[in-house]
Amino acid sequence: MNKIYLSLILHNHQPVGNYDFVIADAYQKTYEPMLTALERHPAVRVALHYSGPLRDWLIAQQPDFIKRVRALVGRKQIEILTSGYYEPVLTALPDADKLGQIAKMNEAVLKDFGVEPIGMWLAERVWEPHLPKPLHEAGLRYTIVDDTHFKYGGYVDDDLFGHYVTEEQGHPLNLFISLHYLRFATPWSKVSEIIDWLRQQATRPVTAGAPPRVAVMGDDGEKFGLWPTTYDHCWPGGWVEEFFTALEQNADWLITCPPGDVLKQVQPIGRAYLPAASYDEMNVWSLPAQPSHDLVKIKKQLQAERRIDVLRFIKGGMWRSFMVKYPEINTLHKRMLWTSNLVHRMKRVGARNAALDQLWAGQCSSPYWHGVFGGIYLFHIREANFAQLIAAQTQAEQAAHATEEWLNIDVTDLDCDSRPEVIVSTDAQWLLLDPDGGGTLIEWDWRARNLNLVNTLSRWREGYHQDLIDAAANGSLIVAGQPTKLENIQTAATRAKEPELEKKLFIDWYRRASLVDHVFAPAETLNHFYRSQYSEWGDFVNQPYQFKVARSAKKATITLERDGGVWIDSVCHPLQVEKKIIVDAGNEGFDVFYTVTNTGGEKITARFGLETNWGISGGDEAEGSYTLYAGGVLHRLNALEAVSGSKDVAVVVERVGRGLIRSSEVADWWQFPLETISLSEAGYERNYQGTTLMAHWPLELEPDATWKCKIHFELVKSAK
Repeated sequence: MNKIYLSLILHNHQPVGNYDFVIADAYQKTYEPMLTALERHPAVRVALHYSGPLRDWLIAQQPDFIKRVRALVGRKQIEILTSGYYEPVLTALPDADKLGQIAKMNEAVLKDFGVEPIGMWLAERVWEPHLPKPLHEAGLRYTIVDDTHFKYGGYVDDDLFGHYVTEEQGHPLNLFISLHYLRFATPWSKVSEIIDWLRQQATRPVTAGAPPRVAVMGDDGEKFGLWPTTYDHCWPGGWVEEFFTALEQNADWLITCPPGDVLKQVQPIGRAYLPAASYDEMNVWSLPAQPSHDLVKIKKQLQAERRIDVLRFIKGGMWRSFMVKYPEINTLHKRMLWTSNLVHRMKRVGARNAALDQLWAGQCSSPYWHGVFGGIYLFHIREANFAQLIAAQTQAEQAAHATEEWLNIDVTDLDCDSRPEVIVSTDAQWLLLDPDGGGTLIEWDWRARNLNLVNTLSRWREGYHQDLIDAAANGSLIVAGQPTKLENIQTAATRAKEPELEKKLFIDWYRRASLVDHVFAPAETLNHFYRSQYSEWGDFVNQPYQFKVARSAKKATITLERDGGVWIDSVCHPLQVEKKIIVDAGNEGFDVFYTVTNTGGEKITARFGLETNWGISGGDEAEGSYTLYAGGVLHRLNALEAVSGSKDVAVVVERVGRGLIRSSEVADWWQFPLETISLSEAGYERNYQGTTLMAHWPLELEPDATWKCKIHFELVKSAK
């Protein structure tokens, strides 16, 4: 029988900012038992990848683990792969950061394991054709993509047992192909079935002179114990032990071999040029909600009809589409690029290197996308990335200023939509204003706390929401509890972590930023507004404002103005809204002066609302997080409440501090938690994404009459 090579590659990763107890649980359930299993089976040779954030945790919490892995590397059982240190999606980075992150990881691999890596784990297998050049320049010889990438390029199953060479501008790179069957068979299928499948591949006819066949499985190490149902299956149930034993027993024809050694022994099949792609699921997740839902239905139908000839050409979206699907991701990405530019211009090498490390940590891929494993929906992960980027940018900007207090204004197209944003940067804070999107404040960074106070996520429609609604309607929804049978992400039942979750599914029609201007009916209710089922009378929420900026040495004034309208009984009444934002150097806060003018010929009777959204982790905790209104009225941050007749409110998270809002005019207030419904590997779940506060006032304007109000925002650090 012909021999076949089996190249197993396990990618182990924890994102920047993940909770210590989560990583410790992953260590106990997957990282440590897998290493122990490999120690028991020295003939099973694999490749391992540990991301930088996980490496940092292991060195701090389990230093002997690194030594144990090094011993297996020393006996040639294990190959170690490199990557960008903080597990970035490389295609999203400037080339200098690509090379810098890889160099940092290469140094770590050499220090920890005594070897120089030649292969790289490609985060989320996000491939674009320009990658061979920077990877080759980083000294790498290969990376791993999925068979999905090759099928999009016209290859068929028989073409995928081996590796190919691609290039960019004459810079070659080898591509290994992780096979869909092995990804989903391991560890969910019976060991005997996997061995039989590999035997079938080994016995297939090989063209004379063709290289030996190589089957590759590259996937997350966490699926061996951390994913739902897999711990009991893999470890107490003995699946991994049985699998490794079977590999040893069939070693006469089944050769386990890391990809680096395959390169030495097996010639490439040929040359390949691949389209931009990721693994199959990612190409679905990156689509807008309705196309994503439609594509899943189409694929299921084609699979049921066994239309493999058609399925291989059904592509879906691309990873960069997440920056269209979620404006919050686009903001994070573009302010990352802004920070990168500032940091790379720093002149002092030592300070620049420290800032670079913070910048790179802020490039960790997790909050830049969303799939079944959370991503942008995980508040604490978003917060961690922002914290790193804010710290890096603060270092860079402070190094560029000689005075303790300073202020800059930049009018630039930060988000790359061809329309300018306004950036106000001071020694104490950083404000990002979007004139074209309602004149809203979409980021407000508090430098003293490395905190983006507008770190919220809107309640966007997702393609999978319909599955939740349908399952609840037809009675197939499984509520609470873990799965009782072995499942993977393609076979999992529809589960929800709490009952009647579908009734809490509300969809926003605009981005939940701050300084959002509303006009609505006097009788409008909090409950309607919370559910996004109210009637907006004005056209100010997300429409363009004209703007002008002025500055002195330590003061910035941004005037935003819109000549809009208010629709009452289908009649448009002209209304002008002007908001003048004043920011002073040295201050932790700013003032907003509102002037609302009836520019029409008829009286307007409505309510004017100013919406702010506050994104501070811990807002859903029982203790230490609350809003405090005038008169001592106190509510938890995740409470649904209406408060009447208060000029001010404090948003308090005791471990951080408080944000104060003071109005010159007595206001009524609506408060509610911004909670999303998203799908995770354990089922549908509700996640706190921030707190929405809306101050609103009666608007009774005769023609040419105006209403004025001053709003003062102030940040106060806690003593903790």
